[in-house]
Amino acid sequence: MESTISSPISSTKSSPLLHSASHSLGSRSQSFPSLPLVQTLRYPSFKSRSFLGFPFRSRQNQPIRSQSPNHQPANDGFVLEDVPHLTNFLPNLPSYPNPLKQSQAYAVVKQTFVSPDDVVAQKLVVQKEGPRGVHFRRAGPREKVYFKSDEVRACIVTCGGLCPGINTVIREIVCGLNYMYGVEDILGIEGGYRGFYSKNTLRLTPKVVNDIHKRGGTFLRTSRGGHDTNKIVDNIQDRGINQVYIIGGDGTQRGADLIYKEVEKRGLQVAVAGIPKTIDNDIAVIDKSFGFDTAVEEAQRAINAAHVEVESVENGVGIVKLMGRYSGFIALHATLASRDVDCCLIPESPFYLEGRGGLFEFVEERLKENGHVVIVLAEGAGQEYIAGEMNAVDVKDASGNKLLLDVGLWLTQKIKDHFTKVKKTAINMKYIDPTYMIRAIPSNASDNIYCTLLAQSAVHGAMAGFSGFTVGPVNSRHAYIPIARVTETQNTVKLTDRMWARLLASTNQPSFLEYSEGQGKAEEDVDVINNNMRATL
Repeated sequence: MESTISSPISSTKSSPLLHSASHSLGSRSQSFPSLPLVQTLRYPSFKSRSFLGFPFRSRQNQPIRSQSPNHQPANDGFVLEDVPHLTNFLPNLPSYPNPLKQSQAYAVVKQTFVSPDDVVAQKLVVQKEGPRGVHFRRAGPREKVYFKSDEVRACIVTCGGLCPGINTVIREIVCGLNYMYGVEDILGIEGGYRGFYSKNTLRLTPKVVNDIHKRGGTFLRTSRGGHDTNKIVDNIQDRGINQVYIIGGDGTQRGADLIYKEVEKRGLQVAVAGIPKTIDNDIAVIDKSFGFDTAVEEAQRAINAAHVEVESVENGVGIVKLMGRYSGFIALHATLASRDVDCCLIPESPFYLEGRGGLFEFVEERLKENGHVVIVLAEGAGQEYIAGEMNAVDVKDASGNKLLLDVGLWLTQKIKDHFTKVKKTAINMKYIDPTYMIRAIPSNASDNIYCTLLAQSAVHGAMAGFSGFTVGPVNSRHAYIPIARVTETQNTVKLTDRMWARLLASTNQPSFLEYSEGQGKAEEDVDVINNNMRATL
């Protein structure tokens, strides 16, 4: 039994994104193993049909749908969002046996190489008769590579803000290239994207990077902005670089996507691999970003300090401001982990100060009950209130991020004024802002392991000829993801999900939603909030 394959780009009603990408579809090289239909996973007797020779030149966010001719509902709706490969625009590119075949480390591994059939489902829970949904290629070593080890010249660059684990990723890319593939020519681009055309480079070897994972920050230094696609690719071409590893957040990954497209346009044999970095955990698709576990763990120190301080005085009010420009994941997880927090305020959930059900009333009640209160506050929360009071003008940093006003100091003063001027009550206010302490520390054990997997997955992908991709865990399995998929939106806390409900149940704080008109009104309010959040991202 054979399956037919239909692509949504052939439809006249396809989306603008797919329509714009359709012009670049071309024939894939026969030497590159493509993905057979995954219906075989459900029906073992099904004779798989390979995608070899199928014209699917991958573009970011280019779904490829496969359906059985019998249109069985349980098998319908399989979508592979594939990543680009160098053979898309260099069809005669030769391949070579993977050096890992001779590796001592992999000699005892039962299955050294990832099967071309392996995919990772984006949605873990599906209904029995429902569509199977979006899938990504599983990350890992391939049987064939498209670079000779002694001809590889790789480079690594770090961009944007700091995050625990950057140095671990750098170290493991270098060690992975050298120990697993025998690559010796590796450059470090210093100072972010600007380093490409300001000639700031450093020769990297396993010895040079041996202990950098024990330090915070980035061994290669970083900067915001400075992206000039043509200058960067000119420099890549002039230096003979053929593998580029880019570590950074969504803005950095957009830059990586532009670099890949320019490389493709020029027909260069250059693999561009992205490693997503953000301490806020707001990268879409992947389970979590590296450094997040370390940040949550370190945030406990600040929360514990605030709790000790306010518990030791009369009417103690402690405010801890944590990172979270648009996404309150650090605040949410730190609050759930702590159990000493009375209220958590995040950007996704607007709050109000005065009146029934407001923050002032809640603080008053907790002070009466316990004699102290601890509030965790994400830096992006309440920005609309401060901006309104100060008539603030939008100002952006070099990366294009809106500069935030200090909500911590603002809320501290508001609570002080309320109790001293309105309630005529003395309070002991303690304000802690551990932002730079949290992001500047080395990664913990959990993040170190995670960073190793990310780095090695990126190395395997680049050596296998993939390009224009980023790596990350999807449902706990590492996958290759088109860069556009992780930059098209930001991951935010969903107020309608159970995790936020767990936090509300844990702290017993108000939701700051109007429930007087029944649950339907609350759901309507949440929908409005979510729509507003999407509009601002």
